[in-house]
Amino acid sequence: MIPYANPILDSDFPDPDVTRFGDSFVLVASSFNRTPGLPILTSDNLVDWSYASHALAAVPPAVGHFDLPRRGGGVWAPSIRTHEGRLVVVYPDPDHGIFVTTAPAPQGPWTEPHLLIPGQGLIDPCPLWDDDGRAYLVFGWARSRAGFKNRLSVVEVDPGLTTPIGPLRTVIDGDAIEGMITVEGPKFYRRDGWYWIFAPAGGVATGHQVVFRSRSVWGPYEHRIVLEQGDSPVNGPHQGGWVTAPDGSDWFVHFQDRGPYGRVVHLQPMGWGADGWPWMGDEGTPVLTWPRGAETRPASAGEPDRADDFTGPLNPAWHWQATPGADWARCAGGVLSLELVPHPTTELRTFPGMLGQSLPGYPCEVEVEVDLDADAPDGSRAGLAVFGHAYAFVGLERRAGATYAIRVSSAELGAETVEEAVACAGPLRVRLVTDAAARVTLGAQGAGAALPEATFQATEAHWIGSDLCLFAQRPIGTPAARASFTGWRLTRI
Repeated sequence: MIPYANPILDSDFPDPDVTRFGDSFVLVASSFNRTPGLPILTSDNLVDWSYASHALAAVPPAVGHFDLPRRGGGVWAPSIRTHEGRLVVVYPDPDHGIFVTTAPAPQGPWTEPHLLIPGQGLIDPCPLWDDDGRAYLVFGWARSRAGFKNRLSVVEVDPGLTTPIGPLRTVIDGDAIEGMITVEGPKFYRRDGWYWIFAPAGGVATGHQVVFRSRSVWGPYEHRIVLEQGDSPVNGPHQGGWVTAPDGSDWFVHFQDRGPYGRVVHLQPMGWGADGWPWMGDEGTPVLTWPRGAETRPASAGEPDRADDFTGPLNPAWHWQATPGADWARCAGGVLSLELVPHPTTELRTFPGMLGQSLPGYPCEVEVEVDLDADAPDGSRAGLAVFGHAYAFVGLERRAGATYAIRVSSAELGAETVEEAVACAGPLRVRLVTDAAARVTLGAQGAGAALPEATFQATEAHWIGSDLCLFAQRPIGTPAARASFTGWRLTRI
């Protein structure tokens, strides 16, 4: 058998869950403020993945609420299940409640999300259809909204997941279990007469995977730690999902928090011991390689294809930081045309018009050519940014009717620094190179101008990793114009 290598998705796919759909596998991840939301990926072997769709074209519910970047809000950890021939995704918005969307296939179409349970602080939901046809939902709590955490609750819902039909009960109180800190991210299963809740505890970057079981859906539950870092380099390891392959083998998909790279996805072998409890990894430690089958490549691709020649619809790897306007992006003939979106300041953290891809977890080189319309107003900017809690970018700026190549960095909100500005007729070829420590070198070359290279340390964002973003902005009250981007190239090095 040919081994695969972890991580199987070497970029930011937070809080993954997985289900089998026929003989293939379907994965969903949280998206937070990124739009479109809820990326849906498919695989024939659990190792090599590609985009199928997004379950959310935009993030509901309140019209206008996500017109600005709601960092740390939006779509938190979802679950995905196959039920009665359809895919079912249940996801939380911690500020509004728990929602449900379904589709006949991974490619969609996905139904308009339905609000199953309204409220603040309800997170990480997962449904279970019992052997008698009844349905239940397990979920956790966010202290930032509910005022408490470290608890898992269960409520009976109708089998169509349209409404609760009974009171919710807390079935696991982490505060009452010695050493149980921040239990969250539950996944609900039924096997051999037991109710099983798989859930991480101990924190995103430092925790471990716990399994709870009970003969009753309402408890009491006993528990066991089944996966922890040990002597491996895989910190966490955090929440994920169990899936059984057509050949009967069991597997566990989970994430590892890698800071600026976000939450990358790992695949662990899994099985069931003679005592009835599951095992994961290599005696409870995450594996870096493992035999999977001759149908996989010797080393994983690491992520779906990011390429884009700008000749048609954008690659689904792209996402916005907020709900986009209808004409913000046009893509045809090898040119990506971005509207210069008006904004009251040059601050990018509050700017919705950031079109990005997650920062790859491996060293890479990125190049793209940027130009501003001849009639772009003073104060207009367009460029390529590496964007997290801190950010830096290279691009073009219009000043007093002239165009300049600029390099800018910002360590914190409102602390933007223009590090370099050189007169440039445009267009500008910008270049960005990352290394294994998420240090990013930025430089550019344009008509009669060059920006010397400078290094910037990429950082994580709010619950997500850094993004590589294209953007175009102008001051409020100035005439509309556009920027163009051509020759996008991202190469692994």
